[in-house]
This record gives sequence, C-alpha cells and structure tokens, in this order.
Amino acid sequence: MRNTKWLGVFSAFILLLLVVTPVFAQTYLFGVTQQNVTLTVDTDGTVSLDYMWVFTNDPSASPIDFIDVGLPNSNYDSNSITASVNGSPITDITSITNGITLGLGSNSIQPGNTGTVNLHVGGISGMLYSTTSVPNTKEPYAHFQFRPSWFESSFVQGSTDYRFTIVFPPGMVGTEPAYDTPSGWPGNAAPFETQDTNGRINYYWESTSANGSDQYTFGAAFPARLVASSAVQTAPAVSINFGAIYPWIICIGFIVFFIMIIVAANRNAAKRKLQYLPPKISMEGHGIKRGLTAVEAAILMERPMDNILMMILFAVIKKNAAEVTTKSPLALKVTDPLPADLYPYEVEFLQSFQKPNAADQRLGLQNMMVNLVKSVSEKMKGFSRAETVAFYQDIIKKAWEQVEQADTPELKSQRFDEVMDWTMADGQYQQRTTQVFGPTPIFLPIWWGRYDPAYRTASTVSAGARPPSLTSGKPSVNINTARLPGAEFAASVVNGTQNLSAGVLGGLSTFTGAVTNKTNPIPVPPPSTSRGGGLGGGGGHFSCACACACAGCACACAGGGR
Repeated sequence: MRNTKWLGVFSAFILLLLVVTPVFAQTYLFGVTQQNVTLTVDTDGTVSLDYMWVFTNDPSASPIDFIDVGLPNSNYDSNSITASVNGSPITDITSITNGITLGLGSNSIQPGNTGTVNLHVGGISGMLYSTTSVPNTKEPYAHFQFRPSWFESSFVQGSTDYRFTIVFPPGMVGTEPAYDTPSGWPGNAAPFETQDTNGRINYYWESTSANGSDQYTFGAAFPARLVASSAVQTAPAVSINFGAIYPWIICIGFIVFFIMIIVAANRNAAKRKLQYLPPKISMEGHGIKRGLTAVEAAILMERPMDNILMMILFAVIKKNAAEVTTKSPLALKVTDPLPADLYPYEVEFLQSFQKPNAADQRLGLQNMMVNLVKSVSEKMKGFSRAETVAFYQDIIKKAWEQVEQADTPELKSQRFDEVMDWTMADGQYQQRTTQVFGPTPIFLPIWWGRYDPAYRTASTVSAGARPPSLTSGKPSVNINTARLPGAEFAASVVNGTQNLSAGVLGGLSTFTGAVTNKTNPIPVPPPSTSRGGGLGGGGGHFSCACACACAGCACACAGGGR
C-alpha cells in the first residue's frame, strides 16, 4: 500500500513536468572540419548545388538537430532536394526565406560526436547574367557569382578544410572560361583546373585555412552559347529622357518634392526617435537566431524602451538582486554582493540606479540600452530578423497558452509567474492579462513585495506569508496567499512603467531619442565615388555589389546553424 502511494506521487510529479514545458535555450558549438561545395551549370541554364559538411560537435554543446542552408533564390526544384546524415536520409526538409532547413531528427549529431551531412539541390534558375567584359573575346558571355552558405561565428570553432568547385557546361575548351578573384578567400586567387570523366572543365579552389563561419564569394563566366539563351538574363537599363520633360514641370516637381520632404520630416521626427534598431539588423539574412532572452527578443521587436526597462526591473527583483524602496520616483535598494546569474545588461541597470541623482541614472540607463541594442545587433548577424521575430512571437503565444490551460487559479498564477518575462514582451500585455484572467484573481508571486513597498508594508501585519528579504537567497516560484484581480494586476505593471518613464527617463521620446542618436543615427550621405569593373587579364575579375541577388550576382546570403 505504501509503495502504491509513492508511485502515485512520483507519477503526478512527472506529469507536472511534462505539462509545464518551459522553453530552454540551446547552446550550439561545433567545428566544421570539412566543407565541399560543388556548383554545376547545366545546358538548360539551371544550376545545381552539392554540399558536404563534416561537423564535430563540442562535448559541452547541444545536439546539432537543425541545419539552415542559404540558397541563391527561391527558384529551385523542390523535388530535386535530397539530403543525408551519416548515410541516413533526411526527410524533414522545409523551405524558409531564401533557403531550406534540414531537420536531423533522431539522427541529430550528439555532443562529442562527428557527423557527415550531404545535400543536393537542383534546378536553380535565375543565376546567369550576360556580360561583355571578358577580354580577348567578342562573343557574349554568361556570368554568375555565388556565396556558399555559412554558419554564425559564435557557433563555429576551429578551421575548415574547404573546397569549392565549379563544373562548367559541356562543350567548352580550356581557353574559354574566366573566373572572378574570390572575395574573402584565404587560399590562392587562381583556381585549379581539371577535366572530369564527362569531359567537362572544372575550376576549384581549396584551402585548409578556411572557416565555416566566413563568407566567401566565387564567380565565373563562360560563353553564353553553351546554355539555353532564355536562361541568360540581361539587367534592364534605366534611362530617363529629360529632353522630353518641360522645364516648368521640372521646377514644379522639385518644389513639390521638397515640400513633401519637409512635411514628412515634421510628421516622422517623433516617430523616428523611437526607432532605435540599426538598419543593418533588418537587412535580410537567413534562419532563426535562437537563445535570446525575453529582453533581447523585445529589443528585436523594437518594443518601447520603458517596457523593456520594466522587464529588466522585474527580472532583477525576481533574482533577488534589488528591492523597490519607492515607486514614484523609482528608487532601488541593490543587493550587495550581486547574484552571480545576472546578465550584463541587468548589472548595468542596477549600477545606473546606484548613481547619486536622476540625471546620472538616466545617462547610465541610456548607455545600458545602447550596449544592449548593439549586443542584439551583433548576435543577429547573418540571421533573418523577420524569421527570428516570428519565432519569439510564437514563444510568447505559447507562454500565454500555458497560463490559459492551467486548471486552477493557483496553478494559473504560478504559470503566469514562470513565464512572466515572455508575456511582458507582448505588446498587448495589459489587454491579454485582463483577457486571460477575467474575473479570476491573480495570486501574487512571493517576490511581489520586493516590487511594491505598499504591499510589503501591509504584509507585515497580514496573515499572508511575508515576502523574502534581500538576504534570504534565491526567490521562490511559489505564489503567495494575497491576490489581485487580473485587470488590477496588469494596471499595476502598466502604471509602474508610466512612473518609470515620467520619473527616471524624463519622458519616453526624449530618452529613446538619445539612444537612437547612437544606435540608429540619421544617415550621412556618402561622398561621391565612381564604381566599375569587369573581367580582366589572367582569367579576369568581375566587380559586383551583391545583396542576396542582383544583376550579375546570386548569393547564398545567409548562414546555417541554429
């Protein structure tokens, strides 16, 4: 009978663990010991890509369960895609923006293990552009540039034995192909030339000093007659016949143009102060950046800075690193010494509130936000902001669902406490809190007294449990006996945000504008420059500004890995 009782308790505990399902960040760290990439140009003008990676997963890292691979564009034959890991077929292949994701599933590369991943993608069109810049020839040539997929530098360790091969269309002789000097390549600029068993000319570059996180751009050209003429694109020329425009229309156009600039500038000046993300963070990358904290995800979503500071305030209070002594103006009593599990931005936040006056505190918080924005921008290099934002919005959605699915008010309150960092990242936090709880009260978390001095004072004479002091160790996830209606609880958080904005920040627009001036300043027009270039002697070089895909270029502009 006693054994049955303990078995029931254990089963209930396991069930609770399964239901809570918290979101854990994964840590990826691996070496790309070998990478072979082959680009084959077929007679129909399409291109096929073959990748081979040898991954060595670090013993301390998470399993390599997904691999994101950037592709030149979305014009590929999805039925041609095949992939394998250690010889076992990969069947979980999904399309994402400018690329695909390989789900390794049960064949994930475990910590300390090595795995070989192969990928073939065929039927890629839209990569060839016409050029007349090849020296010593008068016939039209087709040209392409390609940047193989790479991985984020924070995931990759060690060097890579790297080989990139171009297989030209059949029917070409050795004097006809031309190549671009590879961009960023650590090996020889000139390729090695071979001929395969089918008589096709191959160019390849090889280096043992390459890196799986670096971006290398390769390119080549060949006679356009070797592929279908419809596959070779010509960049459209843009020209304006100014002689056909009457002078008075031009004058009116300039006047209207400048009036529109003035009106738009006045209307958007205040709005721009709140746009603190640097433009480069919104440049199209590839794949999802996992492992961001709720605060970092809120930065990526460009949530208002007073909301983000309120998230940080609750985070340090929950970690027992600070206690609010007065709410208006906001003043904190900081734990000494600080807990060891604080993020750098949390430490800077607390240091700002230890400064002697409001002006110094405001300056400290501005510097903290500048550093936080720069940190998020650095972490997002090579990743897609749109895909990453969608990923964290889904985490926020699931956090609310965990709260909604709780069976009792007590359990619902506890779940709300556990995921509060993510729910606060929701732009509709107040409305959602009111909607989720309705008339159901929220049992206040045990740390609430360290945020609300009034509640802390009242709790000393109440029958409820007294909130722990700053020296009582880590805060509990348990709930208290005191409670508030959901709408009142949400209003308390929102009012605290407004007090923070009006008191410490000196106004949200002014505070954020000072941060924006450093993280996203008004761009200064660059000096006038000339640009050009073409395939030159010794095999040639072709200059091309490549941004994912452009006239004359096609790049895999995104890194894989998660």
